[in-house]
Amino acid sequence: MDLDKLDRDLTAIVEKRISLSKKTYADPDYDDIEEELHDLEDDLNEEFGPYLETQLENIYDKLCPDNDVLLPSAYLANKYTPMLPDARGVVSYEVKGMEGVPVESEQFDGQDVRIILVPNPTRFVMQINGVSLKDLWRSR
Repeated sequence: MDLDKLDRDLTAIVEKRISLSKKTYADPDYDDIEEELHDLEDDLNEEFGPYLETQLENIYDKLCPDNDVLLPSAYLANKYTPMLPDARGVVSYEVKGMEGVPVESEQFDGQDVRIILVPNPTRFVMQINGVSLKDLWRSR
């Protein structure tokens, strides 16, 4: 598994989402950017879907066994905030607010629990009541 390519591909999707969020439907290139984004998401699901779904199945077994695992692209947030680059120049991202896939977990009864896919390093993050609390899985 080429985890560097996974990070690059996921970062491209996140950057495209950030770019699209700065546009309005009236912008002439909105539809083109949206189409590129959907193509990137489809490619991610095709190339890395089985690997990421296996990681999600392990997470769900522990956290929310009664929930169904979705395609990896479903776990992408609508809005990502870039952080400062690390010493190698790699930008990581954080997610604020109610984003990701909601799941029902007896461990966190009555709380809004969500799982989000975040790049650099690729990881599934658990968010409770809009606050990112814990990495459930990391690629490295």
